[in-house]
Amino acid sequence: MSKTNAKPPANKPAAAARPGFFGNIIAELKKVTWPTRDEIRKLTVMVLVVAFSVGLVLGVLDYGLSYLVDNFLLK
Repeated sequence: MSKTNAKPPANKPAAAARPGFFGNIIAELKKVTWPTRDEIRKLTVMVLVVAFSVGLVLGVLDYGLSYLVDNFLLK
């Protein structure tokens, strides 16, 4: 059996044309749109507020359920 419809291997660029792994990383990092200081500050405050709020809600829920279990189910 011969492979008459087999495609030849794709041409690879020369090794000198590729900057390498770290060169690719640097090239990609140059394409990134970095946030401004003001955006970082706003997003950090938002994360802290959300984390505190979720922690508070879960704490209140845990306390309430513990109270119900202790006073009504284990009595």
